[in-house]
Parts: sequence; C-alpha cells; structure tokens
Amino acid sequence: MNKSTADAFRVTTQGIQRELGAFVVGTCFSNDGRTLAFALGDGTVRLVAMSDLDTWNTVEVHDGGILALAADARPDGFVTGGDDGKLRRIAPDGTVSDIAQFGMKWVEQVATHTAGVVAAGVGKVVHLFDAAGKKLKELVHPSSVTGLGFDMRGKRIGASHYNGATLWFIAAKVDSPRKLEWKGSHTGIAIHPKDEAVVTAMQENALHGWALPDLKHMRMSGYPAKTQSLSFSRGGKWLASSGADAMVLWPFHGGGPMGKAPTELAGGDGIICSQVACHPINDIVAGGFADGLVVVADIASSRIVPVVPPGHGPIAALVWSTDGTRLAIGTETGYAAIVDFAARG
Repeated sequence: MNKSTADAFRVTTQGIQRELGAFVVGTCFSNDGRTLAFALGDGTVRLVAMSDLDTWNTVEVHDGGILALAADARPDGFVTGGDDGKLRRIAPDGTVSDIAQFGMKWVEQVATHTAGVVAAGVGKVVHLFDAAGKKLKELVHPSSVTGLGFDMRGKRIGASHYNGATLWFIAAKVDSPRKLEWKGSHTGIAIHPKDEAVVTAMQENALHGWALPDLKHMRMSGYPAKTQSLSFSRGGKWLASSGADAMVLWPFHGGGPMGKAPTELAGGDGIICSQVACHPINDIVAGGFADGLVVVADIASSRIVPVVPPGHGPIAALVWSTDGTRLAIGTETGYAAIVDFAARG
C-alpha cells in the first residue's frame, strides 16, 4: 500500500496504532470519557488516558483470559470478568480490586449502568451489585446466560439464554420476570433505547425480536454467518448488526422491521462484517470486517469513510467514546487503534 492509499484511511492521518500481542476481547471508554481500556485474552488490560495517547499502561488483572469488559457504573474506571472466576474493578490509575469471586466458574458476561448497577453473568445466574460493590440480588435463569443488557434508564436488565430471553426490574422487591420465549439458542441481546423492543442474536444465523409491551414476534433472517454484534442507533431508529458481508441495518421506525428489507452498508465483496457500533449522538455507524477493514457510514446518505485498512486480522472490538469524537478498535491478532474524528487530518 503506497502513501496516497494509506492516507485515504483515517487511522493514518488522525489515529494512533499499537500491536498489543494478544486477542483484544473488548474495548470501552470510561463513562467520563477520560480513559480507554483494551481487555486482552492474556489477562491484561491496556489503559490509555485521553490526555496522553502515547502512553499505554499495562495492568495485570486476571490469572487467565479476560472474558468481558465494561465501563464501571462509577464515572471512571472499568469492570472485567475472567476465566479465573473473578469480577474485578480497575481504577484509572491501574489499581485493581475484587468485586466478587465465584470459584472455578467463569464470569462470561458483564454489564453496567450509570444508575449505579453492575451485573455479572456466571452460568445461569446474573449477580447484581451496586456501584460500591454491595450484592443486591441474584437472578436465576433456565440455562446459561449468553448476553446481558440494561435499558436506557437502568431500571431493567435483560438476559439472553436458551429458548429466549428474560427481562427483570432491578428494584423489584418481589421478582416476577417477563419471559420472552422463542425456541433455539439465543447468543446475545439488545434492548431498544425507548423500550420498544428486545432483540436477540441466534445460533442459526438470524435475529429474533419481541415488540414491547405486546410481545409480538419479529423475525430477521438471511444472514450467511452468525451475528456477533448488535447496536441500536441513539434514538432507536435503526438496529445495526454483523453477520453478513455488509453492515445490516433493520428499520425500527414506521412500524418496525417486519415485511421490510434492511439497509446494507459497505458490503458486497464477500468479507463478513464482524463488529458494528452505532454513534452515540448521530445516525452514523462504524463497521469492522473479518479482514481488518474498518469503515464509518452515514446511514441517511450511505456515505462511507475508510478508517482502517485490511490486514490486521478480524475486528473483535469496536466502540465510540461517550461524546462520539473517538473510535477505538481491536482485533483478534492484537492490533489496536484510536481514531480521532474531531482532529483535522
């Protein structure tokens, strides 16, 4: 790739790149936007202060692989789950502390909300903690939890599992969960920003949804591969998804997606999209592909901005900063990048 070709990608002119040496399990910004974390399969986390992008601090967090990463329920810091059975908290300065330990059981799912709730999926049980780490309750499911997500206000949490999903009110004194049933293996979950729907990814290369509150079923199929990533746009107008050779966006406006064709962006070359991330403010979506390509697309105009060229391994992690000015990227081969869209390249 010559210089003129490289300069077409934003990471070259407006980004910073690193080789981290291990699978990037996840990446996220702290809620205050001051710190970025890359969680790796070797049990370490790289912390990057937005005030000093040249310094990437390595923090030893888990004795084994990290399985899940989320911004802390507090304004700063992060929460991780590992195959060492620990749910841990990481402060911006790299200080690590335990929230809980679960013996030999893997902490495979972690979700948090700024309302002050931390959730950990361990087998069939979702453990809820407050921001200080005090145990609130346990939510038991019929099978292993495969995905976790909070609603926009942090009032409810949803969990995907075999044969459907379950919605719980966090503050309920007597738990009476709402069961969303559909046969099959459900592997991830997304809750509409306005609580109008719940959507799960399925093992059989399809999505399934339930309209709220009437639980009308929505079936979204036709994917050539499994959907690993779901992301609602800020207002809930679109649901972006991976699993095809394009970013697939289902319309959740004007009556919902049933009977309507999805919008496909940045595809057509046979390379599977592995990650999607909707912008926190605008109707823009980032997509990462199995060859390492990352692009950003304006949904209304379909305009595509190239961000990272192919060649870095499958994109495994993709996230916007809370103000939407930066995009963080991680791959299965350990490549990581931060691209600043507010900078002039």
